[in-house]
Amino acid sequence: MSANAREILPFEAPLRELKSRIDDLARQAAGDHALDGHLDSMRRQYDEYKLHMYNNLQPWNTVLVARHPGRPQARDYLRDAFDRFEELRGDRLFGDDGAVVAGLAEIDGRRVAVIGQHRGRDVSERHRSNAGCPHPEGYRKAARVMRLAAKFGLPLVCLVDTKGAYPGIGSEERGVAIAIAENLRDLSCLPTAIVCVVIGEGGSGGALGIGVGDRVLMLQHAYYSVISPEGCASILWRDGNKKADAAEVLKLTSRDLLSFGVIDQVVPEPLGGAHVDPDEAARLLREALLENLAKLAGRSGEELARGRFEKFRRMGRWEESAAMAAMAQTPPPDAGAEA
Repeated sequence: MSANAREILPFEAPLRELKSRIDDLARQAAGDHALDGHLDSMRRQYDEYKLHMYNNLQPWNTVLVARHPGRPQARDYLRDAFDRFEELRGDRLFGDDGAVVAGLAEIDGRRVAVIGQHRGRDVSERHRSNAGCPHPEGYRKAARVMRLAAKFGLPLVCLVDTKGAYPGIGSEERGVAIAIAENLRDLSCLPTAIVCVVIGEGGSGGALGIGVGDRVLMLQHAYYSVISPEGCASILWRDGNKKADAAEVLKLTSRDLLSFGVIDQVVPEPLGGAHVDPDEAARLLREALLENLAKLAGRSGEELARGRFEKFRRMGRWEESAAMAAMAQTPPPDAGAEA
């Protein structure tokens, strides 16, 4: 396990304290079997507390887990969940964007095209990948691989992990909004199966630019939102410190989004998050990908595109309370005077 993977998150402080007490008692109990029963009881208490904590994470704590510096990223999953990967670089228009990794891969004997957003691990890699915030050339590189998938009849797998597209001047000048819009259009009608997985952060249009699929999955402790909690707090309350409140109202967790029908499946993570056991996280992702690719196999391009259209059309539901309906029908107090 890397040093990053061992980083303790703020809400895990009670767990760290309990683990420290268990370690102290274990040292005292060396050779003293009278303490074995108490030690076993404390270990069970630790396991139960950790299980309860991670099965009931507050939304902001979910965001912290999704951003954990040791969390597996796209290149990690391409290495550990796939059997083979051949990377393709460049958009054939401007250059290569390190925030997007794309190419052809193989998983359990099945050939697929893959697009992922990669954030980078150390300072140098994060600089090369722009911390996972793609420029327009990144989305156009993704579009290039989408077209290859369609040409060769390959299923497409998209690994989403970004705070959002890069909003800098150069990115805007080169048409980042247009590049994302074109990807949305192309993904909507691509005549091949598409499985998208939010593996960490799913931020706004930057995530959606590779996030339109027949099946949309999320890792258990990832998040997917129209805006970051910090951005939402600064807009709604003019106070970035209200980010935990914003995370609550945004309904950005996998549990919330599954209940709304925005995603189709939650991929479980090892207890404590994917960073605790990256190999197990990769195995669980691999299983989910194989399961969903098998479900989509044999469908025609027309059938896939039609189902994709219907799937996203169903996401526009809304409800109006009786109180709001009554207010809408009640004329304003001065309506008669104005008449």
